[in-house]
Amino acid sequence: MVFSKMNKESNINILLVEDSPTLAHLYKAYLEKENWNVLYAETGKQALELLFQHLPQVMILDLKLPDMTGVEILHRVIKDKLSCAVVVVTGHGTVHTAVEAMREGAFDFIEKPCNADRLLYTVRNALKNRPKESSAETVEVPNDYSGFVGTSVPMKAVYRIIDQVASSRATVFITGESGSGKELCAEAIHRHCKSSRNDKPFVTLNCAAIPKDLLESELFGHVKGAFTGAYIDRLGVASRADGGTLFLDEICEMDLNIQSKLLRFVQTGTFQKVGGGKIESVDVRLICATNRDPLKEVESGHFREDLYYRLHVIPIILPPLRERYEDIIPIAKGFLATFASEEGKDFAGFAPETEERLRFYHWPGNVRQLQNVIRNIVVLNQGGVVGPEMLPPPLNSPIPVALATESSRAKPQQTIQTIKPLWLVEKETIEQAIDICEGNIPKAAALLQVSPSTIYRKRQSWQGVESQEMDSEK
Repeated sequence: MVFSKMNKESNINILLVEDSPTLAHLYKAYLEKENWNVLYAETGKQALELLFQHLPQVMILDLKLPDMTGVEILHRVIKDKLSCAVVVVTGHGTVHTAVEAMREGAFDFIEKPCNADRLLYTVRNALKNRPKESSAETVEVPNDYSGFVGTSVPMKAVYRIIDQVASSRATVFITGESGSGKELCAEAIHRHCKSSRNDKPFVTLNCAAIPKDLLESELFGHVKGAFTGAYIDRLGVASRADGGTLFLDEICEMDLNIQSKLLRFVQTGTFQKVGGGKIESVDVRLICATNRDPLKEVESGHFREDLYYRLHVIPIILPPLRERYEDIIPIAKGFLATFASEEGKDFAGFAPETEERLRFYHWPGNVRQLQNVIRNIVVLNQGGVVGPEMLPPPLNSPIPVALATESSRAKPQQTIQTIKPLWLVEKETIEQAIDICEGNIPKAAALLQVSPSTIYRKRQSWQGVESQEMDSEK
């Protein structure tokens, strides 16, 4: 266990939990530049001792420790309601676990490799926004947050990040499935900015919708005569967004040649119009988005690695609709009211069976698909309560129910050897429900009458129990 030299003038304690001495000393050097008291632990046991001895304001927590998982330490912080913001440090292979940790109550996560600016920026935000209780369930948000509808735990984590990054100039990289609301997230960041930038333009460019030969012109503009059809000078989106925010959607679709010019623009804030020789400069806040895994695009050679690390400063991962189980009906009701008003029809809500089908559907197209379903209902029906017969395919099919057939068989003789540990019985029941629901965890959770986060948490704990049993067998 290593302690930094305590700064008598500082009352800020930062607990660094990292089992790699090399990374620990690097992060420690970054943090001590701010004159914070940095406490260091290599194991989970040491971390818990320092946690309760010094009550740090922020804990930087590696998820993989030699004696326990970082999630176990996070649960202890939440259980004891400690006033400590937890920042999770994770590698690319465990980003999903880090997102789950945020749903459990972690303040933010940092993906390795991490530079000084990213680490310090995150810790400063954690200090500013440190809650009285770390649990994400205690975060108060309105039912409608800048166009987003819903107060589920996954979305509370998104709202919190938006609030933190809005006033920064840092580039934001949004990932999420198609239809999950990436452009809406970018607009929310722009509107929540507390500087004059939110009064300036918010300009969007969909990189997948523009032919690659015209993308540079759309991005930076062109001068008259630059190419066939260029009859006048034209401003690009970079110029039109000057002073405001430029949102580049589906950035992984951008051609490699344009990526090199975008990299120069990100580094210097300057560009040249197509066919022009004058270097121009603008002041824009850059937000990017993709429905792909950007690191896989880098590994495959479709996206420049240097550009990725320039853009991937503040990541936001939007959850798919199927992981926002409790938000589905509020979103559907909002769409129903909007479209009914537009069409001049009177709808009185959803029948219970209709709500059940909406909640249990997998929603591969996410919120956009739900929006289209509700519009279909409103346009093709005259009003009243939305019954299941009004739903378009495939939602008009009944929910499959697994019927037990074992009751007709003779029960085997029960002995003391047939008694299983309670956690194993629970594990088998939950895994069977997930299999019946074809991997749809929110649907399985609804049928089991528990929250999806409970299943995620239990699956994490089972891994720990199974690994301990394997160690004991050795």
